[in-house]
Amino acid sequence: MNQNKIIESFHEGHCIEAYRIFGAHFTTENQEFGVRFTVYAPHARNIFVVGTFTDWDTSAVQMDRTEHVGIWSVFIKGVHEWDAYKYKIETNRGAYLYKADPYAFYSQTRPENASKIYNLEDIRWNDDSWMQERSKNFDKPVSIYEVYAGGWKKNGEYPYTYVQLQQELIPYVKEKGYTHIEFMPLCEYPYDGSWGYQVSGYYSLNSRYGNPTEFAAFVNACHAAGIGVIIDMVPVHFVKDDFGLIAFDGEALYEYADQENAESEWGTMNFNLWNEEVRSFLMSSAAFWCETYHVDGIRVDAVSNLIYWGGNKNRGVNQGSVDFVKRQNYYLNREFPGVMLIAEDSSDYPKVTHSTVDGGLGFDYKWDLGWMNDTLKYYATDPLFRVYDHHKITFSMHYFHSERFLLPFSHDENVHGKKTIIDRMWGDYDTKFAQVKNLYAYMFAHPGKKLNFMGNDIASFREFDEKRELDWFLLDYPKHAAFARYFCDVNTLYAKESCLYKEDYVKGNGFQWIDADNAKQSVYSFIREDDSEILICVLNCKGEKYLEYNIPVPESGTYKEILNSEKEMYGGCGICNPSPLQSFENGMHGKFKNSITIRLAPWAAIWLSKKKVTKKV
Repeated sequence: MNQNKIIESFHEGHCIEAYRIFGAHFTTENQEFGVRFTVYAPHARNIFVVGTFTDWDTSAVQMDRTEHVGIWSVFIKGVHEWDAYKYKIETNRGAYLYKADPYAFYSQTRPENASKIYNLEDIRWNDDSWMQERSKNFDKPVSIYEVYAGGWKKNGEYPYTYVQLQQELIPYVKEKGYTHIEFMPLCEYPYDGSWGYQVSGYYSLNSRYGNPTEFAAFVNACHAAGIGVIIDMVPVHFVKDDFGLIAFDGEALYEYADQENAESEWGTMNFNLWNEEVRSFLMSSAAFWCETYHVDGIRVDAVSNLIYWGGNKNRGVNQGSVDFVKRQNYYLNREFPGVMLIAEDSSDYPKVTHSTVDGGLGFDYKWDLGWMNDTLKYYATDPLFRVYDHHKITFSMHYFHSERFLLPFSHDENVHGKKTIIDRMWGDYDTKFAQVKNLYAYMFAHPGKKLNFMGNDIASFREFDEKRELDWFLLDYPKHAAFARYFCDVNTLYAKESCLYKEDYVKGNGFQWIDADNAKQSVYSFIREDDSEILICVLNCKGEKYLEYNIPVPESGTYKEILNSEKEMYGGCGICNPSPLQSFENGMHGKFKNSITIRLAPWAAIWLSKKKVTKKV
């Protein structure tokens, strides 16, 4: 697409490559090498480029108003990579504003906030086969490790760099059986305590951990190791800091003009998603990360706030914002068909993961926050009273096939006094470990892709704190070491057993209850299956043991225990089923005419596997 076409599309709100025009780009003009700066500021009286190459204000370079509405541009020779710059904007009221470039590819590290010139053309890739073969993974295993890059590991007070994360995070993720890494926002942001969710630079890679070339090398290494990379996108709101997008050219440009809708509940500014140029800005940002950094997924934050005004259903649907979401997902699906589009949505708005062609929002996956809340409440309940909450475990399958759901235990469930996943479990120290093992066997056997925040897999008791690294010393304690081994085995088994993911989103296939109604004993049993295998999951959610517990099974034959949370090597009591289990006729006339008898330890979670009988044609 040529420049005029891109600009025309930008004004129409259908542009996903605005970054090719706007920002600071190395180029040669009239046989002079330099940088062309281009910015959108329709309300400005004059605009100047200031920076290290102009001694800042002392020799500012005035930009030219182009023939295109609201667009200013200038070519400056003698500008170098790493030079810092800002736009000095004279407003219609005669005031001067100093603004970072909305399309900057890199920025100074906080507390400094100027944009920096970076040449992305030097990035090299060798992941062609990965890029050609990747998909939405609907029928593949997806186990996501959610990471705050500044808090996984640290060197003293300094977080690991992209280079160090490449050296240590990738082998860790590979060893533990994860399929994807999801980073909390890696766009530039000024306030550490926002964890990246209060963005100042939507095209600017977070400078705390390194530069764009180093991050691209990290992604390249992930792909070489068979690991996908997902990033968080925050299209609802942006920071109020005066160097950013707020009143960019002296008037409301990126935000709503009215006070009621301009400010968000987070103390930030809401994007005006009815504005066509704002739509192009955000859509192009999403496309930029897919194109420039080869990311494999985008998780969109706070989708309920995109759907409803202020995230409040009582205020009604924000139709302009909904139209933006549909438009962005349509273009991203068209241009990047292997990139997963994931909605972090707490609403009951319909068709979130349905095609935009069919009236849906066009996401591929939606976080199942209802499942997360019900499940954690159940495991926090005293077992004496679980009989009254039995439905909290069974309810999710009543609505599961209304969307393509992803099961998350994210950073949001490890902060703000909610307690970490293991600390939410009912009971004393030992019982918490027994139950959290039960929980994860349930999670990985339940239909839907999986996400776990860093620290979940080592049973961290301390809530997430962006100023500290994970408590890796916990692995020196036997209980935590045993649990870490268990989590790794569950994660690895999940990817190995195709029946646990292949039929996730095929209604009527892949899942059925064996016994969903045993509230008195709080024992659940269900089947996951595909065309080659049957896997039976049994969950004992009380501290009672059963040395002869009968489980109806769909086929006669031999069943093998492939997972038991109470194995001694996982810190359990050792009541297991080491020998193959032969079925017997149970005399029942229901859909299951055969049963097996198992040993069921207190709090035990068991997976039993059997290859299907091949029927002769």
